[in-house]
Amino acid sequence: MERYKEYVGFGVAGNFALHLEQAGEIEDFKQILTEDPNGPKGVFPFYVPGREGQLGKYPISSDTIVLPEEECNVQPEPEVALICDLAYDELGKVNRITPRFFGAYNDCSLRKEGAAKISHKKNWGESSKGLSSILIPIDTFEKGGIMDTYRIASFLRRDGMLMRYGEDVELPGYSYFYTKLTDWLKNQINAQTDFGPLEAIGSYLKEAGLPQKAIISIGATRYTHFGETNFLREGDEVIVVVYDNNKYCTNPILTMANRGVFQSEGISALIQKVRRG
Repeated sequence: MERYKEYVGFGVAGNFALHLEQAGEIEDFKQILTEDPNGPKGVFPFYVPGREGQLGKYPISSDTIVLPEEECNVQPEPEVALICDLAYDELGKVNRITPRFFGAYNDCSLRKEGAAKISHKKNWGESSKGLSSILIPIDTFEKGGIMDTYRIASFLRRDGMLMRYGEDVELPGYSYFYTKLTDWLKNQINAQTDFGPLEAIGSYLKEAGLPQKAIISIGATRYTHFGETNFLREGDEVIVVVYDNNKYCTNPILTMANRGVFQSEGISALIQKVRRG
């Protein structure tokens, strides 16, 4: 999956209730004050094309997660990604974010204490992130559009057994969604400074030549008890499914996940095999 090498990659932290607590990351944000205590905590980069260092390594795969060389717990983060157009004003500030497609995404993360920035847990190299190869066009990113009826579910296959990894939730269940999310993103990207676990995203965009395309992951959903307490092992299979609830209910999705084969209409599915580097 090389098609997104020129896209900048950002994620939203804390956009689904209780996820940060489950991930053991709520303490990372204790110094971050937000106007809305129930809103997202910030934006983090996971890939900046042309940048030196870890953030410049292309991490996207549609079929594989490669575990890091260091001994560390690795946890899938099932969520939705938006493929967006970015536009800028004459000062190089983002003035428009236009979501064009959405799909299943795995913001796979390291669970380690002492990381200074969120991004230090997010990109450890090739195949450390997951994006479905099947994306769904967005008619309008507001209430009344296609995404109203979609849900996200996730599973982990281990030793032949399929377990629910994340809760099955509706996409409008995100704390910030639609225009509320894109308005917040514009302000956050332009105003966020290098403080605590966050970084100055606006300066990264300028250094990258103001990229016009972005992958924006909008926040990990809540885990099941199994998901919260189990980390990845070699040989596991991670499955993230975004599906139209008008066409499918939970049982057909579970059946497809068991088979490892998904219908294409109204579904964006991501299946990643876990291996050592």
